[in-house]
Amino acid sequence: MVAEHSVKKNFSVTLRVWRQAGPNQPGKFVDYPATDISPDMSFLEMLDVVNDGLTKIGDEPIAFAHDCREGICGTCSCTINGKPHGPGKGIATCQVYMRSFGEGDVIVVEPFRARAFPLIKDLVTNREAFDKIQQAGGFISVRTGAAPDANSIPVPKEDADLAMDAASCIGCGACVAACKNASAMLFVAAKVSQLGLMPQGQPERDKRVLAMVKTMDEAGFGNCSNQYECSAVCPKLITHDFIARMNRDYLAALFRSNFKPVSGASDGGA
Repeated sequence: MVAEHSVKKNFSVTLRVWRQAGPNQPGKFVDYPATDISPDMSFLEMLDVVNDGLTKIGDEPIAFAHDCREGICGTCSCTINGKPHGPGKGIATCQVYMRSFGEGDVIVVEPFRARAFPLIKDLVTNREAFDKIQQAGGFISVRTGAAPDANSIPVPKEDADLAMDAASCIGCGACVAACKNASAMLFVAAKVSQLGLMPQGQPERDKRVLAMVKTMDEAGFGNCSNQYECSAVCPKLITHDFIARMNRDYLAALFRSNFKPVSGASDGGA
């Protein structure tokens, strides 16, 4: 006997959305009905439907950021019912499906809130601070790309796996939005580690971590208080262990930069 699977019918919810025309304009929550919603719609598809309705009646559509809609680009960042990216684990906002909600639910939607992520409009924030951190040290000088390079330097599998885990960071900013201090430590740790674990990343290792942490502080992100909200909401499940790794790298780099040997001292020269 084949078991029958119940199919969830279309339903209606109320969206309570943060509306703000610009960074220097007052903002407020506004309620919008979302009716006849398919449970198989993604959250962003539902917003598209709501915006179509607003456009037809001459109202301003809700501004939200999106690009790939495949959980890769990280631009779809918003807070749903108080949680960055909303319900679920290991997914971005664009991967949240309406079957996560029920008939008559009130869904509160707002932008990521952090001083370093100034609001542009409605649910869209400016996360150029992440770009500046990446530009400060997220690169290598070693020539790569030639086919023989892949086999010229053996890399332990554990290091390769860790580097790949760190490199999965999409820079969405959920870690910042979840942290009560708006810390960017998980993002920076991932970007530092993905290169620092590889042989090709060693020439700039000290310079990289010092520059990226300095840029992070200058951008106005807060301090890490080791409560790990960041890793709990990360859509790529990046572990907070990378923060400890980065802290060790930072202290070692700081020590070496402050205590460089004087020329000639090592051989007893004057």
